[in-house]
Amino acid sequence: MPASSPSAPAALAAKSAQPAPAVTAGPAALAATSAPAVLVARGLAKSVATAAGQRRQLFSGVDLDVAAGDVVAITGESGVGKSTLLNILAGLDQPDAGHVAISGQPLAGLDEAATTALRCRAIGFVFQAFHVLPHLDLARNVALPLVLAGVAQAPALAAAQAMLAQLGLAGRGSDHPAVLSGGELQRVAIARALVHRPALVLADEPTGNLDPDTARRILDLLLASAADAGSAVLIVTHSDAVAQAAGRALRLAASGLAPDPRPRSLAA
Repeated sequence: MPASSPSAPAALAAKSAQPAPAVTAGPAALAATSAPAVLVARGLAKSVATAAGQRRQLFSGVDLDVAAGDVVAITGESGVGKSTLLNILAGLDQPDAGHVAISGQPLAGLDEAATTALRCRAIGFVFQAFHVLPHLDLARNVALPLVLAGVAQAPALAAAQAMLAQLGLAGRGSDHPAVLSGGELQRVAIARALVHRPALVLADEPTGNLDPDTARRILDLLLASAADAGSAVLIVTHSDAVAQAAGRALRLAASGLAPDPRPRSLAA
């Protein structure tokens, strides 16, 4: 699936609990009813312009609750808007209707600076295309979220080196991305996503560019590292193997999200 997320620098600067009760009120009520949740979305809808100048509905009525420690996979047909939904949940795109709250903070009403600060603090991103910066060594790539959050360089780099070691890249901090394999690049991307121990990791096809064996290893590393950081994980994927590994699999359609029975039936 082609990634629709912005570049990594913009995005970076820029197991399950019971679902919270459905709400129909505005953002303030959303935050009040979802205090224990990492991510709450209610009534999200999005349409896009067509070449004929009309609007095409991608989805509507999307409700979602993600609590600390949850691993949730979202599947669906190509073009249904999975990556667009992920961008809306991250505050990188605006819905036509509905509300999102991250760690109890409604996104509605936040200006760009406040939304960026919330993303830097609370969200880690993993992209299909890695988005590792070629001119920075691995340690500086991984340290980027900490630096953007105002952490001094020395402790940021020390944390980055520790995170690289956790992902099996000990001693590689001075290497540059050009010498890494695809699987190693995705490990760097995961380290960068988790170095600041975010409440939520959003992953858009994180294994989509990898062969099956490497994909399995990378998925295991992502989930184990997120669990160690205490992060919830929301993964958009076409992969049944990824959906099987999630604690909850949901399928996105025009009418919203519903449980996806396919991954469990494949695992049976």
